[in-house]
Amino acid sequence: MELREGQVAVVTGGGSGIGLALAERFAAAGLDVMLADVQEDALAEGAVVVGRHGHRVETMKIDVSKQAEVQALVDATIERFGGVHIVCNNAGVGGAGDPWFGPIESWEWVMGVNFWGVVYGCRAFLPHLVGGGHIVNTASIAGLMPGFAPPYDASKHAVVAVSEGLHHAMRMAELPVGVSVLCPGWVNTKIIDSDRNYPAEFGPPPEPDAGAEVSRTYVRRAIAEGAQPSAVADAVLDAVRADRYWVIPHQDFLDIAIDRWGTVAERVDPIPPENLPGMPPRSQIVEEVMAALGLG
Repeated sequence: MELREGQVAVVTGGGSGIGLALAERFAAAGLDVMLADVQEDALAEGAVVVGRHGHRVETMKIDVSKQAEVQALVDATIERFGGVHIVCNNAGVGGAGDPWFGPIESWEWVMGVNFWGVVYGCRAFLPHLVGGGHIVNTASIAGLMPGFAPPYDASKHAVVAVSEGLHHAMRMAELPVGVSVLCPGWVNTKIIDSDRNYPAEFGPPPEPDAGAEVSRTYVRRAIAEGAQPSAVADAVLDAVRADRYWVIPHQDFLDIAIDRWGTVAERVDPIPPENLPGMPPRSQIVEEVMAALGLG
């Protein structure tokens, strides 16, 4: 897809991280931008950053897990800009609490934002793109290889499946709507602290146990040392321009996923990888978790 002045990009989760980097890249390419996020302060700061590129920027506070709010975003975009050409369903959360013994609401939160937010975004914006446009859905390498957190893995696998289904549908209908799915590894964002936006309707965020805190410390460091959001955004824009479906910036993580698929082909029971990029050996983490729980 050719990107040019006068087009409009919508980015959810646009107040920080990958979303803000995407908005900046689209603005630098000449597009007007609608920024959406659940955090008003992040939206205000993001609008200033994106606005420096000299193109129109509008903001809207929404919770993408609420269908009515996503539809309101569509309506506001059409009203303010007159149309839309790029939609980035990017909002996402990492999760909170123990998936098996913690509150079920933590699952509902993750699936609501990561999965339903993408479904709502695709369905609501698609009628406005049939004349030509592109949808980018942010998944994760967790959408190709489980092993991070079950709710997060499940939601991101679902995003990959939804995106692929939409891609096929657009091709079969011969509609000029491109679809890309973004599956990065570690990226230097605030996702490790996404429980700051845990919905009040679900009560206080569940407390992690001592064992979870051990792995969380390593994950936080790996994320901080991960790819810069700007580099990921560059890969997304390249994919949009080339009408390419897969956006997988981290080859080292993809290699692990490929190895896993090989074990699936051989019908071998799943075994978590011993080493993830940027992390200590899994055996070391397990030892530290056991010690933290008083079981070492």
